Amino acid sequence: MGHSRRDWIRLGGLGCLGLSMGDLLAAEKPQAAGAFGRAKSCIIFFLGGGPPQHETFDPKPEAPAEIRGDFKSIRTSVPGTHFCELLPRVAKVADKLTVIRSLHSDTNVHSKSGYFMLTGRPHPGSGEVSASPEDWPSIASVVGQLRPSLGTPFSSVALPEVIHNDNAPPWPGQNGGFMGVTWHPHVLHCNPALPNYQVRGLQLPTGLSEFRVQERASLRRQLDAHFIKQLPDSQIGGLDQLQQRALDVVRASATHAAFKIDREKPVVRDRYGRTHLGQSMLLARRLVEAGVRLVQVNWPREKGDQMTGNPLWDTHHHNTSRLRDNLCPQLDQVLSALLTDLSDRGLLDETLVVVMGEFGRTPKINKRGGRDHWGACYSVALAGGGVPGGLTIGSSDAHGAYPKSRPLRPPDLAATIFHLLGIPANAEFKDRLNRPLPVVEGGSPIREIIG
Repeated sequence: MGHSRRDWIRLGGLGCLGLSMGDLLAAEKPQAAGAFGRAKSCIIFFLGGGPPQHETFDPKPEAPAEIRGDFKSIRTSVPGTHFCELLPRVAKVADKLTVIRSLHSDTNVHSKSGYFMLTGRPHPGSGEVSASPEDWPSIASVVGQLRPSLGTPFSSVALPEVIHNDNAPPWPGQNGGFMGVTWHPHVLHCNPALPNYQVRGLQLPTGLSEFRVQERASLRRQLDAHFIKQLPDSQIGGLDQLQQRALDVVRASATHAAFKIDREKPVVRDRYGRTHLGQSMLLARRLVEAGVRLVQVNWPREKGDQMTGNPLWDTHHHNTSRLRDNLCPQLDQVLSALLTDLSDRGLLDETLVVVMGEFGRTPKINKRGGRDHWGACYSVALAGGGVPGGLTIGSSDAHGAYPKSRPLRPPDLAATIFHLLGIPANAEFKDRLNRPLPVVEGGSPIREIIG
């Protein structure tokens, strides 16, 4: 990846309280009728690589074989709605989902498309691009600034790893960008499926008391006072806040309980699957239950997948076997488990779930038995947090190639996420120079979802 664990911990951080306590408490009050602000938290489930619309939420059983692929469609719990047969468990909870089948963009490049989906803004560069301090901030970062968590130092979290192309730096659009490092989501590199799992960097070193921590913090402030005077404000803005938040994270004993995943009942852990992905999603549920505002779960890479030519959902070849044997069974188990678990705990109404990748896959299967990048039409699924269940928005053409009705773009999805979390589409956030900027441009909340 080109970045060490220390780099990500240094750059990681959680949204500090940028509003008055009165403003924050007011934001937590129950909202009036309607979807605005219904979601107290959000889980973004990111299927890196680009999931195929045909073998997930938009099958084309009547299309020619080279378009429809090797799998059949099946009925769901919503009359008239069909998913691919590889998602039987998700089909049973389709009444909890809203599926958008007409999202589209104008790029087929992993990192640029990912940036568009994760920020709601198109990237100005060409070809594959990497992260820059001048990037537009991620949705997670903006939520961390405008809707910070109240009971935990964690406002936005990304796990179990950052997103990157094979042997390349992380994608842009995953952090605070020009908002500054203060607003980077806290990145947790972790595998909660491992025995005796612990999150590195969240415990006090052995033998170090709370008193000694305070002493060291005081000494650090004295040393920083001289150092900071020698740097321009643009270089040190937010640095002290970032250091304080890092200390808060280590000292947040109440939040630490969320990471003790071994306290979950075995039947719950089994429901999600004892895999890297399954236990990461269970950890995400525990974090939002503990008060974290937004958790982004990135589909984790498999060992050695950077040498396979079709890592993650990037199925340029062997599409059938990759989907049947690995990808769809995990998606089916993890997503159905999450929706059922949130519902059983009474959390679904206040937890927004967004399932998306950076784009879809080509309608026609290539000569290697795979599907290539396709941003012209793809599917996204949402649930909870004010989202009506059992709804399909938009449609694609007979080949799943282009929107047939209700075409939507990433800014519309971003505006919808903000709206459900209580952030109006005309709201503004502050960059590191304290300049106000709009959270969304070129998009508006999707009317079928917000009512």
